[in-house]
This record gives sequence, structure tokens and C-alpha cells, in this order.
Amino acid sequence: MNYQTLMYKTVNSQAELGVKPIVDRILSSGKMSRQDHTLLTTTVLANGDINDENRRQINRIFDCVQTGQLKLMDW
Repeated sequence: MNYQTLMYKTVNSQAELGVKPIVDRILSSGKMSRQDHTLLTTTVLANGDINDENRRQINRIFDCVQTGQLKLMDW
């Protein structure tokens, strides 16, 4: 295992751990800004793959936008 492989494993673990807290914070505030979107997108795509759990978290955001429970700010 080389340095690059170790680096990607670290990023993958951080991305997997980071999505739910970001989504929870967005949903609890009832608002999503461009900065929130950028943070969420960067975290999700950090490993180049979206797993099922991350997909469920993103779908929570979409569901709330569609039902009017989440407002998009500064778009």
C-alpha cells in the first residue's frame, strides 16, 4: 500500500462520516445556502463515489425542497 492509497482511504472515511451531520444541520435550520451546497457536494464527491447512505441523505434534502420544508437561500 502506497502513500496515495492511504490518503484516499482517509478522504473516503471523512466523506462518509461528514455527510449526515451536514444534512442534519441543513434540515434543522430549514435553509440551504450556496455555501452549504458547496460543502455538501465537496464532501459527498470527495471519494469519487456516492454510496447508498450518502444517497439517502441527499434524498432527504431533495424531499424537503420539494415539499417546501427547506428554503434555498442566496441562489
